[in-house]
Amino acid sequence: MVGIDEVGRGAWAGPLLVVAARQITSLPKDCADSKSLSPRKRQQIYQLLRKSCKIGEGWVSPIEIDDLGLAQALKLGCARALDELKVSDSVQIIVDGSTNYAPSRFGQVTAVVKADESVPIVSAASIWAKVKRDRFMKQLAKRHPHFGLEKHVGYGTTNHRLALERHGAVAGLHRFSYKPVLGQVNQP
Repeated sequence: MVGIDEVGRGAWAGPLLVVAARQITSLPKDCADSKSLSPRKRQQIYQLLRKSCKIGEGWVSPIEIDDLGLAQALKLGCARALDELKVSDSVQIIVDGSTNYAPSRFGQVTAVVKADESVPIVSAASIWAKVKRDRFMKQLAKRHPHFGLEKHVGYGTTNHRLALERHGAVAGLHRFSYKPVLGQVNQP
């Protein structure tokens, strides 16, 4: 069985990350939805997941999200994650959420609302995705310090909106197709 979850869907900046996880040994006992865990606990479980799971990551850039739209970007990220994991077409896949965004060649896919809370392998994918994307966004924050990415990791906050108004959106960082970013052009 493979569990799939994503992070970054609603963010105004940074990539979308879809993670596919397959268990190879026992999962950590505290494996739960990443949103319910403290950053420290997520990091601890992430370290254990490195030994207990095989992982495929599907990164989708802000430019790809703008070009494709969110629905197709999710499909692209899922395909990349499953391809990296080398998943056979016949494996059972559980996707977190109400929509199956796995490629059609995979016949045994079930979309389960809140699977990240109820299906441990999806929880594992959730934790992996959150830790990896947050790390990536904290690295981006060093190149774009005026946006506060290290705090909100690209999601919409009052401070992010104010920084957009003050500094403008940055190509390759921000999602220009997202309404809060529209019209916020980077000033030289």
